[in-house]
Amino acid sequence: MSEVLIINKQADKATQYADLIPQLKGLITGETDCIANISNLMAALKQAFNFLWVGVYFVKDDELVLGPFQGPIACTRIKKGKGVCGAAWEKQETIIVENVEEFPGHIACSSDSKSEIVLPAFKNGEVALVLDIDSEELATFDGTDHHYLNEVIKLIESVI
Repeated sequence: MSEVLIINKQADKATQYADLIPQLKGLITGETDCIANISNLMAALKQAFNFLWVGVYFVKDDELVLGPFQGPIACTRIKKGKGVCGAAWEKQETIIVENVEEFPGHIACSSDSKSEIVLPAFKNGEVALVLDIDSEELATFDGTDHHYLNEVIKLIESVI
């Protein structure tokens, strides 16, 4: 396993993701601990793209509970249907928000967050966690992020 990511920061976003995904696979290969693997995946995403916040919330009973993350201190618990994370859990689908100020019920864990993408990960047909990524810039996330972050979701699903 390599502790150094090789990402061409001058390349377009799709190329950066395409370069990153095999390295993410390498990070989790041979490791069986879920928390260790998710922690490294979050750190790698933060390092590669310098997002404001990257982390997961695990579904526990009737709440999302904070898991491994990189970035500012975060909300610890989120109810189903609340904020972008709770909405993605409830709808069981990815949500991309160009401007969090315009999302009804947005939970402002950090006032620096301007845009967000949240993707659910499934285990046994149920949402097991959500991957939450925030940016300090408006309209950061698009179909390219959705496509490649779905690859990250598959990696997460393989370790949960």
